[in-house]
Amino acid sequence: MPKPEEGFTDFGFQKIPRLDKTKRVQEVFQSVASQYDFMNDLMSFGIHRIWKKIAISKCFARPGQTILDLAGGTGDMTQRLLPIVGPKGKVILADINASMLQVARARFIDANQFTTLQICQTNAETLPFQDNIFDSIIIAFGLRNITDKAKALRSMYRTLKPGGRLVILEFSKPRLFLQEMYDFYSFNILPWLGKIVLQDSVSYQYLAESIRMHPNQDNLIKLMQEAEFEQCSYQNLTQGIVAIHTGFKF
Repeated sequence: MPKPEEGFTDFGFQKIPRLDKTKRVQEVFQSVASQYDFMNDLMSFGIHRIWKKIAISKCFARPGQTILDLAGGTGDMTQRLLPIVGPKGKVILADINASMLQVARARFIDANQFTTLQICQTNAETLPFQDNIFDSIIIAFGLRNITDKAKALRSMYRTLKPGGRLVILEFSKPRLFLQEMYDFYSFNILPWLGKIVLQDSVSYQYLAESIRMHPNQDNLIKLMQEAEFEQCSYQNLTQGIVAIHTGFKF
C-alpha cells in the first residue's frame, strides 16, 4: 500500500501535492523576475557574484565547447560563459520560467550576444536534448526548486558527454556557529527585504524555507552518486552557506 507522503513534496515547510509544486515555484519566480538580479545583490551583499565566478571556474570551460546553463533564469551565468566558449562554442540557457527568460532575452538583445546562445524553456526533469551533447552542465541556485531532484540529475547525466562534468552551486548547510545568525537573517531580513522592495514577503519566505529543506552537502553527494555521477565532491563557500558540488560522467 503506498505511503501517504508519496503523493506529496516539500514547498518550503509546507507539504503539497507533487503535481502542484512546479506551478507554485513558477508563481514565485514570476513574481520576483523583474528585480531578481537586484535582489540577489541586495540579499547577498554582492557575494553571489564571487560564488558564481568560482562555480564557473569549476566547469573548466574552453573555446568551442557546448555548455548548458540549467535553471539559468535571467542569464547572468550564461553571460559569463559566452566569452569563454567563444564564437565556435555554444551556451544553452534553459529555465522553466518564462518571466525569467524574458529578462534574459532583454539582457542578451542589449548585449548583441545571440550568435552563440540558445534559450530554451524546459523542465529540468525531462531535458529535451540528445544524449551526450554537453561538455558541462552548470545549475546555480536552481536544484532546490526542482520537484524530483533525482529524476533531474538523471536527465543531466544522460545529456552530458562522456568525460563531461556537472557543477551545482546551491545554498547548503552552514557551520554550526553561523546557524543561529543565518536563520535570523533568512527568516526575518529576507522576507522584510522582499516586502520593502517588491511588496512580496511570501516569495522570499518560500526561498528561505526551500534552502532549509534542500539536501545538505553529504546527502546531495549521495543523490548525485545514485544518478551515476562519479568522483563527486563539494567545496564549501562562506562557511558552508553555499556549496559547489561537482561530478563526472565517465
